[in-house]
Amino acid sequence: PYPEDDADAGRLMKMRLAANDPVALGAAAGRCLAEGKFSDAFKYAKQAAALGDLHAHLHLGYLYMEGKGVEADGKKGNYHLEESAIGGHPTARCNLGKGEGQWGNHERAMKHFIIAANQGSDVAVEQLREGFKEGHVSKDDFAAALRAYQRAVDAT
Repeated sequence: PYPEDDADAGRLMKMRLAANDPVALGAAAGRCLAEGKFSDAFKYAKQAAALGDLHAHLHLGYLYMEGKGVEADGKKGNYHLEESAIGGHPTARCNLGKGEGQWGNHERAMKHFIIAANQGSDVAVEQLREGFKEGHVSKDDFAAALRAYQRAVDAT
């Protein structure tokens, strides 16, 4: 049912949270992140991720990497980013690519960005453009990624 007002929306959300609805849990995590309530965001994201929500894994990756609402743990952060990326989340894939680039693993970073570009990520295309300028990605790979990006954008 569609909520009639804010009070009704709040009541319906509480029902969905109590029922462990992963979409509702993930939305609650995102709302808490936006409000700076990192401990609550962690709690909701952890529940949603356990139920398979890819966006929740992305949130957990961020929280662990930044040490917000939980003790910083790069391995756990990377694990959750990988789970989200493997599931097809382009933002998680870009975050993995940025991390690899910072660690000097440029070839691996470009592979992440190529995959994300294939999923229609503007950020990935910009990262690939920079990688091409710096010699980390070939002209052929860059061109193929641009064509795949355009196909993904045209399909949406």
